[in-house]
Amino acid sequence: MAQRERAGDRKAQIVTEVLRLADEIGPDRLSTTDVARAVGVSQSAIFRHFPTKGALWLAVAENIAERLREGWANAEARAVSPEARLSALIAAQLTAISKTPALPSILFSRELQVDNPALRDVFRMLLAAFQSRIVAAVRDQQAAGGLRRDLNADDAAVLLISLVQGVAIRWTLGARGFALVPEGLRLFDVQMKLLRAQEGMTHD
Repeated sequence: MAQRERAGDRKAQIVTEVLRLADEIGPDRLSTTDVARAVGVSQSAIFRHFPTKGALWLAVAENIAERLREGWANAEARAVSPEARLSALIAAQLTAISKTPALPSILFSRELQVDNPALRDVFRMLLAAFQSRIVAAVRDQQAAGGLRRDLNADDAAVLLISLVQGVAIRWTLGARGFALVPEGLRLFDVQMKLLRAQEGMTHD
């Protein structure tokens, strides 16, 4: 039992170092030699825990996925209204990115886009899961009268997710020169005001 616990602790340490190094030097430049050096073990020790580099990246993705799902669930549990639920989901996603700053780089890495289909599938499913939560929250807000009824909930979800992605990319490219969560929520409020401002308008 103690040996399994030590192995689990070592695997968690390796995943943590991969995320740190992916942020520091970029996911596509990251090698298992870099990881071994950071953890303080031999490269062969890394492969005892993760038989391939692809398996290591998959463990990283699963770690991210677990934390994202937990953040979404906690956000929804704390929300007291449909409007608060939508805002809380966006805040949870922004918070997760701010705590895992390598995430935007991983999403646009060759490792994810070309070299590792299993990794790509994990993130594709994560995006779909987040989008479905946003769609449900938009529909609840429509039912409560907070958003226009003729708004396509799927389109609204894409707009809001694109907002999160856009501000995260700007944050990354701008050397994190602003606070991600407040800026993202400010833009979220702007987007929601624009959506609500359409209420009652007629179209030619």
